[in-house]
Amino acid sequence: MTGGPTGVDLQPARIDPIRAGLLCRCPQCGQGPLFAGFLKVVERCGACGFDFTRLNTGDGAAIFIMQIAGGIVVFGALFVQVAYNPPIWAMLAVALPLVAALSVGLMRPGKGVMIALQMRNKAGAQ
Repeated sequence: MTGGPTGVDLQPARIDPIRAGLLCRCPQCGQGPLFAGFLKVVERCGACGFDFTRLNTGDGAAIFIMQIAGGIVVFGALFVQVAYNPPIWAMLAVALPLVAALSVGLMRPGKGVMIALQMRNKAGAQ
């Protein structure tokens, strides 16, 4: 849709919601921040004004992140145990901080993707 005397396209740019969610940006416009704190979602987008109060992802992101981080660490630990047979204290000293770091590091992008998917699929819309 071109409108106006300058022939400028007035249609908003198509934003990839998954990419916006991974970058923790508003899935509606791709500009405003999605989080006010570590995992606290903003009430409104600072750029486009989209209302996030009606969205609720619950614990969905945490479930997926725990399974992903746990799977990576457990299968990695099994491989190292079979291949090199290190002492159990060494495995625990590496695996426990690794699963904690992966869980915390993936939580914000995971929740951002869950919000973006909820918006894209219009989940909870009346």
